[in-house]
Amino acid sequence: MTKRTYQPKKLKRLRDLGFRSRNSTTGGKNVLKSRRQKGRKKLTISDEFRALKKTPRSRMK
Repeated sequence: MTKRTYQPKKLKRLRDLGFRSRNSTTGGKNVLKSRRQKGRKKLTISDEFRALKKTPRSRMK
């Protein structure tokens, strides 16, 4: 039996879809611009991970 194609990794996801990688390319800047224009609360994946870090440990159970 073969492996599934999606093997989730948090660090790779952050590097590929995070704020700094989006901001480094023209297309990524356009993505950020359009998400800001639409009023998205989370612009990138980095915002999700930042929100997770701020929550107290007792609430993460």
